[in-house]
Amino acid sequence: MKIKLKLSEPERKQVKIRTEVISLNDAMKFSNAVNSGGQAKMVITAGLVKVNGEVCTVRGKKLHVGDYFQFMNTIYEIV
Repeated sequence: MKIKLKLSEPERKQVKIRTEVISLNDAMKFSNAVNSGGQAKMVITAGLVKVNGEVCTVRGKKLHVGDYFQFMNTIYEIV
């Protein structure tokens, strides 16, 4: 028996910021990717978040316009 697995393309969302930079932790809360700062801390330190395509475990990672993070099959672009 053959099983076909279809991987869906990640959803894309924009995170509009008014400042020059935003921390990964704050960007996740601001974009509603997580419900709280505590939840953001847990998923980041567990290695479940990618920044610009690489796993990031630093909560305070600074994101600039043009950067993106990926969590749970969604890509959030900082604009």
